[in-house]
Amino acid sequence: MGTDSNGNREERADRGWSADAYDDDHSFVYEYGEGVVDLLDPAEGERILDIGCGTGHLTEAIAERGADAVGLDASAEMIERARESYPDRRFVRADARSFASEFDEPFDAAFSNAALHWIPEPDHDATLSSVHDALRPGGRFVAELGGAGNVEPFADAIRSACAERGYDVESPWYFPSVGEYAPRLESAGFEVRYATLFDRPTALDDGEAGLRNWIGMFATEFLEPVSETERDEILDEVEGMLRGRYFRDGEWVAPYRRLRFVAVRERR
Repeated sequence: MGTDSNGNREERADRGWSADAYDDDHSFVYEYGEGVVDLLDPAEGERILDIGCGTGHLTEAIAERGADAVGLDASAEMIERARESYPDRRFVRADARSFASEFDEPFDAAFSNAALHWIPEPDHDATLSSVHDALRPGGRFVAELGGAGNVEPFADAIRSACAERGYDVESPWYFPSVGEYAPRLESAGFEVRYATLFDRPTALDDGEAGLRNWIGMFATEFLEPVSETERDEILDEVEGMLRGRYFRDGEWVAPYRRLRFVAVRERR
């Protein structure tokens, strides 16, 4: 996988995902991804790569439509779980920024759901170049990721609570707009056929504990510099700031915004 300028590229790619927590408490991630599979519209016999496949549920959904689906993820635990759950599928552990050499044959399509926003912004050009090189000319890239403004109130509340205690924390995500991401796709050799940014309020699992569990799964980077004794205080404060607007009928509702696109590798 190599390293970035800080020497931690591999660690950032495999951030210690918990396959159990992902499947048991955050199933909405891949359940909503079924709509992206519909947009992909896999055809019988197509060779399709699922980038950021997680525990493999959407790779399997693609395969069930008759495609030869291959899953790719940087997380060793996620890949292990995917292989256990779907032993008839191929799953490859690799970095989305530099994976094209892992495969000898080109793909007809590439797919990604809720994964690209974990890649640091400066590395997206390398990622799109890898996807481009993995596709045959005319092959399509269909993806959904967090878009501009995604969970912004949650991130602002965490940052505010941390700042009150002297911690300057940064978001681990990259949430682009359509106007920002479409030119990146075009610069990488894709023709953008469809792109949209939309709101999708998302109910979190586990009732009262939903927000804490969500932070524990998806926003742990915010709290990395925070002392153990202050974490619970910060989480209590974050819940207090957000409860009036985002806790409804016994469940937390996350203000998700999604960017969805279809792009085609140019034939030149």
